[in-house]
Amino acid sequence: MSLNKPGPADWHTHSTASDGELSPVELVQSAKASGLDCFALTDHDTVDGVGQAINTAQELGVGLVAGVEVSSCWSNQDIHIVGLAVDTSHSGLLGNLKQQMQRRQERACHIGLRLEKLGVHGMYDAASALASNGVPSRPHFAQALVDAEVCRDKKQAFHRYLAVSKPAYVKTQWPSLAEVVGWIRAAGGMPVLAHPGRYKLTRTKLDRLVSSFAEAGGGAMEVAVSNHTTDMVQYLAGLAQKYGLYASQGSDYHGPSMEWVKLGRFPPLPSRCRPVSEWMTPSMYLSSCK
Repeated sequence: MSLNKPGPADWHTHSTASDGELSPVELVQSAKASGLDCFALTDHDTVDGVGQAINTAQELGVGLVAGVEVSSCWSNQDIHIVGLAVDTSHSGLLGNLKQQMQRRQERACHIGLRLEKLGVHGMYDAASALASNGVPSRPHFAQALVDAEVCRDKKQAFHRYLAVSKPAYVKTQWPSLAEVVGWIRAAGGMPVLAHPGRYKLTRTKLDRLVSSFAEAGGGAMEVAVSNHTTDMVQYLAGLAQKYGLYASQGSDYHGPSMEWVKLGRFPPLPSRCRPVSEWMTPSMYLSSCK
């Protein structure tokens, strides 16, 4: 199998380095068991898990690409940008990701305070204990609420407390979309617009988002994502063509508790798309596929 023409690939996954449930090593093992030839580890605002995954990926013959998923803001909307094949030692990227973590820490403190005011006590400490880096995100708070028997599952925790417009939701002032695209480009990576079909945007505004992303230097967009409908996949494929973007695919896998999202499982890319793998070179893979 040529790295220039990879087999089954998943370019959007998460580990315990951010808000995933599997360690980087366990994620590689799961990728192998799921039949993936290669995948990208794209934790939220950190590349810390990539180094932990390399040896296991080499041992199992799974192609590993260093990635990251960075939070940004466009038109007062939180937008996620995946960076594929980034240089994990790039000082500029690492400095900017450190600032992102500081923003996450501030948000976590505010979420904890809001839950305290709602009469749900001790959630900040409980969520922090679940985060490997000590900086809890909303899924960590959701698990803490489940563990405390406040909610029956993570879905209910988000629906009741943590989703947008719910009482414990805290909006964060992320850097602009253009800034984040610039960070990824400077680190040698490919900026990818993450799961565009999930944003609550009209199709007119979604077109504007993709246009702004392309103008800022974005090079690819996720077309095939685990929860995108067939109609949405076809629409996004058209936008990718319209703005000259590569098409990416990914599960946005966070772990086995999210039973509706499986590693390596998402709709196929339409044949008219240019897969983002065509941009990648063999040197961008930190381990070789067998």
